Amino acid sequence: MPADATPGARAQAWLTRFETSQRDGPPAATAALFDDACYWRDLVSYTWNIRTFESREAIADMLAARAADVAPSAFALEGEATEAGGVVEAWFTFETRVSRGRGLLRLKATPDGDRAWTLLTTMVELKGHEEKKGPRRIKGVEHGIHPGRKSWLEQKDEAHARLGHEEQPYVVIIGGGQGGIALGARLKRLGVPALIIEKNPRPGDSWRNRYKSLHLHDPVWYDHLPYLPFPDDWPVFAAKDKIGDWLEHYTRIMELDYWGSTVAEKAEWDEATQSWTVRVLRDGQPLTLRPRQLVFALGVSGYPHIPQIPGAERFEGVQVHSSKHRTAEQWRGKKAVVLGSNNSAHDICAALWENGCDVTMIQRSSTHIAPSDSLMELALGGLYSEQALAQGIDHHKADLIFASVPYKIMHTFHIPVYEAMKVRDADLYARLEKAGFLLDFGEDGSGLFMKYLRRGSGYYIDVGASELVADGRIKLRSRVSIEHINPRSVTLTDGSELEADLLVYATGYGSMNHWLADLVSPEVADRVGKCWGLGSATTKDPGPWEGELRNMWKPTQVPQLWIHGGNLHQSRHYSQFLALQLKARHAGLDTPVYQLAPSHHRR
Repeated sequence: MPADATPGARAQAWLTRFETSQRDGPPAATAALFDDACYWRDLVSYTWNIRTFESREAIADMLAARAADVAPSAFALEGEATEAGGVVEAWFTFETRVSRGRGLLRLKATPDGDRAWTLLTTMVELKGHEEKKGPRRIKGVEHGIHPGRKSWLEQKDEAHARLGHEEQPYVVIIGGGQGGIALGARLKRLGVPALIIEKNPRPGDSWRNRYKSLHLHDPVWYDHLPYLPFPDDWPVFAAKDKIGDWLEHYTRIMELDYWGSTVAEKAEWDEATQSWTVRVLRDGQPLTLRPRQLVFALGVSGYPHIPQIPGAERFEGVQVHSSKHRTAEQWRGKKAVVLGSNNSAHDICAALWENGCDVTMIQRSSTHIAPSDSLMELALGGLYSEQALAQGIDHHKADLIFASVPYKIMHTFHIPVYEAMKVRDADLYARLEKAGFLLDFGEDGSGLFMKYLRRGSGYYIDVGASELVADGRIKLRSRVSIEHINPRSVTLTDGSELEADLLVYATGYGSMNHWLADLVSPEVADRVGKCWGLGSATTKDPGPWEGELRNMWKPTQVPQLWIHGGNLHQSRHYSQFLALQLKARHAGLDTPVYQLAPSHHRR
């Protein structure tokens, strides 16, 4: 390659060698096209799995097992490649035997020529099973004269009435929040019969039922649902009830099969029929569903964690987990104690203070504070913002850029962001520490998002409450916990006592597989293992290293049982890949899963 070759020429030359080597050469020769430190992340296209390969040896092993069956071809640049900091970055498209894909390549120059540093390959669509969009859209009406013709509404109502009775869904999604709704929309577009069941009466109720002051802490550009983005005048941080209404309207617009007021009581695997038996109560009436695939879309965590504290049964005030706390107005002139110091704790403390309540936060361990404006500018602005849109980066492209950074090295991308935040917000951090607040930036300084991926807790996106803590309006007791609960007070571990009319446990949640223990069986829950976490060996994320989020959006150790969840961004992005896996099975395609992840940390 000439020394003055353009980034595009260099990237296309590498892609050509990559394609040829996969077809004609041994796997080791293809792996040799990667740098000494290299990462290949595949979202379904090669592996029917979500996997990251972190060495040439791992890449060679995967290709030895999968390249012949995948039959990759037609690698071509998409748009213009760029170069910055000695790294060439290039988008490309490609095909496999059964699918079309899109990827992102990062190249580094080495003494042996250009070598791949990171590679992302993603499945976009299945050949012959594409979404009926654009030129494939359905006509919607049959012109001509047809006696007895049924209207669209009549046909829709009849189909709804048959589903779950005369006709069984191929997929049942337990959980009708943002995750279940996003996945349901993907499956609807792919023609996969899917039924969403939700215990609350209406779509969006899981948001409506949260505490009154709740707003999204993530910005609008990060939070779009599949196919139907928010209007361009949507607020940057939407209120919970506004999100609830959007989810309800979205469910209707996308014509999803959604059963509210439906409680899943038990699910059992039927080996003879290779399907699930799911017993539900719909509006109080028992009903049995028999899907082939079962998806648990119950959020990002399991049951609320409520610590067992001596004396709780004698408390004469109100004690509630943060998930059940609703309003602050009734506590004017009263005293509240909030156990915890993360997002919910800060939001609830702030709302109580705004409503004239004397509130004390109990901080048991250190918390990462990321001021919202700084997070928007330093961490998210390059991908999810008006500025990003102006540079041609919409949320689809941003999602893939985000996904292209391997988890193994993701913290190195984030550390400089939070170093800059320390400088930018030094005054706030100094005042918080002076007030006694315990601060951290993660064990390796990588901040909020790595904490979210590793443990799903330990942080607060500051939208105002930190100022209340720093100046003492929200009272703070740190390095202590509640040792004993008295009828009208709590005794702390340092022996001091706080009066309390309200006690809020902002103490987090368990793992998602706890749902499985009750809804399926403890044995199935343990077979699946812990959900979420990377195995980073940091606090609350024990090893071994996984390289991906445990059990999320991919095959689990229990056949035909899937876990879907995460924030709005993850629900949107990863629903694409879960839906394609389910569609392939619905279509009867062969889906050999490469390196099914083992189970760890069962419950």
